[in-house]
Amino acid sequence: MDLGIEGRVALVTGGSKGIGRGIAEGLVAEGVTVALTSRSGERAETVAAEIGAHGYAFDSDDLDAIAALLLAVETDLGPIDIYIANTGGPPAGDPLAFTREQWEAAQRTLLISPMTIIERVLPGMRERGFGRVVAIGSMAVREPIDALQLSNAHRPGLVAAFKVLARQAAGDGVTFNHVHPGQIATDRMIDTAGSLETAQERAKSTIPTGRLGTVEELAAAAVFLSSQQAAYINGTALLVDGALTRSV
Repeated sequence: MDLGIEGRVALVTGGSKGIGRGIAEGLVAEGVTVALTSRSGERAETVAAEIGAHGYAFDSDDLDAIAALLLAVETDLGPIDIYIANTGGPPAGDPLAFTREQWEAAQRTLLISPMTIIERVLPGMRERGFGRVVAIGSMAVREPIDALQLSNAHRPGLVAAFKVLARQAAGDGVTFNHVHPGQIATDRMIDTAGSLETAQERAKSTIPTGRLGTVEELAAAAVFLSSQQAAYINGTALLVDGALTRSV
């Protein structure tokens, strides 16, 4: 299927590994000019060279770096048509043991940073009559996970914010959607379990599908939501979790 986004420009934050890299690769395959970011500029450039994208250094915890990032991307590649708001998950642990600094960092990374980027790129999207904003959330938005209290508390805020923005910008051809991953076979998932084999074995008894999801399966959902064909999907969220969540 031709997704109708060839020649568009996309920004994928956290795009040097895992889910972000998978989405960046999927967009490149559709003919999109992709800017991907990593905290390490060297890593961003290395991965970008491997997949045919463009790499930039950016830490989503550094709000003051946003203006320079967007200026660099738009100067090099052109106006941003697609924004994939992807960030690594905040620390896990005892729900009452996080420091104030950790709470504030999670708020900056998961909520303030993507909203600041949107504030800057949305006017241009509306003027051009096309824009796709897709945030990578978590199944914890639907069913809070005990050890992921920082995600539990902050990710739903972005979902609510997207509902408002979707209604305001829908008439201008801009969509705002979420993809909520379940247990995807990323480095973080494997590290938490101890090994890929352990994670896959656990998945057989805990996930109805009987296995972990792949990065490619998750990325496919985000890439489709970035497409021309997804123009009427707006203000919603898609679970990619192998039927793990029970909530309606």
